[in-house]
Amino acid sequence: MAEDSFDPRAVRISKLEALKARGVNPYEPTRFDATAFSQEIKEHYEQWEGQWVRVAGRIMAIRTHGRAMFLDLVDQQGKIQCHLREDIVGENAFALTEFMDLGDIIGVEGTVFKTRRGEVTIEVRQYQFLSKSLLDLPDKRHGLTNVDLRYRQRYVDLLVNPEVREVFNIRSKTITYIRQFLAERDFVEVETPVLLPIAGGTEARPFVTHHNALDMTLYLRIALELHLKRLIVGGFDRVYEIGRVFRNEGISTKHNPEFTMLELYQAYTDYQGIMELVESLLSYLVTRIKGQAVIEYQGQQLDFTPPFARVDMVERLYEKTGVRWESIVTTEDAHQFAKKLGIAVDPRFDRSQVMDKIVGQVVEPDLIQPTFLWHHPVDISPLAKRDPKNPSLTERFELFVAGRELANAFSELNDPLDQRERFLRQQEQRRQGNDEVPPLDEDFLNALEHGMPPTGGLGIGIDRLVMLLTDSPSIRDVILFPTMRPLTPGTMPEP
Repeated sequence: MAEDSFDPRAVRISKLEALKARGVNPYEPTRFDATAFSQEIKEHYEQWEGQWVRVAGRIMAIRTHGRAMFLDLVDQQGKIQCHLREDIVGENAFALTEFMDLGDIIGVEGTVFKTRRGEVTIEVRQYQFLSKSLLDLPDKRHGLTNVDLRYRQRYVDLLVNPEVREVFNIRSKTITYIRQFLAERDFVEVETPVLLPIAGGTEARPFVTHHNALDMTLYLRIALELHLKRLIVGGFDRVYEIGRVFRNEGISTKHNPEFTMLELYQAYTDYQGIMELVESLLSYLVTRIKGQAVIEYQGQQLDFTPPFARVDMVERLYEKTGVRWESIVTTEDAHQFAKKLGIAVDPRFDRSQVMDKIVGQVVEPDLIQPTFLWHHPVDISPLAKRDPKNPSLTERFELFVAGRELANAFSELNDPLDQRERFLRQQEQRRQGNDEVPPLDEDFLNALEHGMPPTGGLGIGIDRLVMLLTDSPSIRDVILFPTMRPLTPGTMPEP
């Protein structure tokens, strides 16, 4: 066969056929009961030395030495070496190793010992094929380095890059620790609808679908807020949800169309009580995951030791630009202000949207250490209570870390008449073409009119939090299967 026509898949299929011809179907076994995992055997060798074990995993290295061979077997905990000798497993079984390939999944049984070099190893007494891999894994030396392909074929990425598996182990632990933290504080975890007749709770363009049986348009939720506050009205004083939300917007290193949010609501507290909760939660998480309150993210040392810094939004904007928020009265004034600062904004933006964009460009990037940016103006905070000392501002904060938003929180507006007035002002924006403004939610207003206690609310982006905890530069690094543009047939990138 010419070298340029070599087909690795065809070679593997021929090995599969050879195995079947010898009475071995690698896909036939339905069960293999492992009694141990790789890491626990290695970490507790004294307990396992000489013991009989059953371990299953994927072959990631093969080293042949005449009538013996070493395999690196990888399971969910890590890697362990296996030793096969013809005089132990038998001539027929050893002959079948000729048809083994990297990526094959096998189950082994044998005893635990250490080689002369001190490596914990399983002396295999018998083994069986559990699945045959028909495609080559990426070259061991270079691995899977094409970033686009890593995201598209996450299953291969996880196989060949152990550090990627660790990222998602940390993600899982983070969510577990959040649940433990909140359970200790008497929060109740709930689930609320994903399909909604009105996608409210923030401003974002929703995904649209259709329910055939009811013949109605539905939207994927863009926030968890409004249903959780309905539960506060219903008597759940401490409630939270960790769930997927969906926003039909651009994709970047900080944005994915579907992402995971933690939203919680606590009755009889305010935004300052939520600040204290956030400080406790994040310092707890960072310490549990990293062993200390100081972590490194993209070369920056971040200290999560409470208390976090507090920065007034309007005052910091004045410090940065010499212009006060309230002096920008009209939409035209706001666009001129942005132009003067050299900040490009959508010409359709109204005054509040332009000012919010300016803050994002001028104020937020400098907030590196965990910092609460608070006292947002009312016109960009339609769901937050007014500050009694300055009714043009609200009892709201956003938490910034490494120059990006991690959390958003309010003293929740519970005055149904004020809430209706603010929603109606938003509807004017909707009539002018802002399709990110949701329709008026009369049922939510009806819930508020039944009476909602003073409440503090919080939203934290789980994906961005995991980015910090794993030193990941892109949100796609912490989402197992991020949204990707489909490839044109025949254009799969090289590993």
